[in-house]
Amino acid sequence: MSNPHSIVAIVGRPNVGKSTLFNRLVGRRSAIVEKKPGVTRDRNYGISKYHGYEFIAIDTGGFEPVAESLLRKQMVQQARLAVEEADCVLFVVNAQEGWTPADGEIYRTLVEAETRLFVVVNKADNPRLEEESTDFYQLGVEIIYPVSAEHNRGIDGLLEEVDQLVSLKMEEKRDSTEEADRSKEPIAVAVIGKPNAGKSSIVNALLRKERMIVDSVSGTTRDPVDSHCSYEGREYLLVDTAGIRRRGKVSQKIETFSIVSALKSIERADVTLLIIDAEEGITEQVMKIAGYANERKKSLLIVMNKWDLVKKDGTTLKQVEEEVYDRLGFISFAPILFVSAKTGLRVPQIFEKILSVHGQYVRRIQTSDLNTILQLIVNQHPPPSKSGRPTKVYYGNQVSVAPPTFVFMTNNPEKTNFAYERYIANQFRYHFGFEGTPLNFIWRKKKSARSNNAGKKSWKI
Repeated sequence: MSNPHSIVAIVGRPNVGKSTLFNRLVGRRSAIVEKKPGVTRDRNYGISKYHGYEFIAIDTGGFEPVAESLLRKQMVQQARLAVEEADCVLFVVNAQEGWTPADGEIYRTLVEAETRLFVVVNKADNPRLEEESTDFYQLGVEIIYPVSAEHNRGIDGLLEEVDQLVSLKMEEKRDSTEEADRSKEPIAVAVIGKPNAGKSSIVNALLRKERMIVDSVSGTTRDPVDSHCSYEGREYLLVDTAGIRRRGKVSQKIETFSIVSALKSIERADVTLLIIDAEEGITEQVMKIAGYANERKKSLLIVMNKWDLVKKDGTTLKQVEEEVYDRLGFISFAPILFVSAKTGLRVPQIFEKILSVHGQYVRRIQTSDLNTILQLIVNQHPPPSKSGRPTKVYYGNQVSVAPPTFVFMTNNPEKTNFAYERYIANQFRYHFGFEGTPLNFIWRKKKSARSNNAGKKSWKI
């Protein structure tokens, strides 16, 4: 497992470009970006993997020392909480507007928090604005960092300086020569879900002792707790996390930690247990939590807890499974277990399934077998051609595990869309298994296909 992620909070006045910087770091348009101030109301979390740096970034609403409206006060509170849980703060100001008294007030407030602080002068889109950024030295800071989040200027230098005080670089991943050592390491299992779904009860049932505090009041678990155990000769590391609350209900400090806590736990894990209250069923928040886990590309197991309390009414497990997958179709590769932590019903099967899906997560397919099946499935269902010309796939190769990642060489990678990837994934699962694990596909263009493949077989799709 890698080192825990550092937490970087992005704060500042409304409309200084915090969300644009967040999106640049995270690499996707996660935060809503508008020129209208105050669009970002709640904190937004994401894993940044910008140019070799890896950390949790937190986008916040506008930070104003004096907030008149209730909404403004809530936004300020969210920003203050982000500062408290962060390892460092990027205080973003606007180069195009220049220094304002409000910037000075916010800076003094941040200094009092005693969190490592970097003044980031955003929207320094050209050399003139970068030179005028010196106006912000009147804040009393020794160094400023002019950047342009929109044009990707100056960010590398900023993160290099941050890394000197707060470690942003993660341990390098194991290479293929070390994959054999995985069998000797404990399988790290993150236990996630809504508050009061029974996560701690599941962990206690697996440990066969009262390791966690269990209460019917939601939010009892405040911090991740690691528990080592063994089952039939294999070591496991169970990480119970605070429940992830719906963002609209994240108002108290204790509860806001749960999102970062769960993200960290998922990142550390090999296998994720998504605990669902079987009585309550698949709610919108459950779907969001499942999305967090799926996005992190970890192997996944769905655990329907409190099954003893559900009225069956002649409904079969197969029918219930279909209902669950109907709502959670994007993780239909994840097996489902119906258990009761209270009675112990099917609890031992959780360990068995963890071991099974982890085995698929680190599985490597022989190249010859891979290409035999690949030829079969692309011939069965060809994807769209380009301008009437057939697309060719020359060969495939598995380049890594955890999760299994495959590179396919083709003459037309842009035609291999999401729908076709889903078809390939379903066929791979049919032929190879891969139960409970996401699959990564990378499509690369092979140049000079005709000359490079003389005597080689290519498949038209």
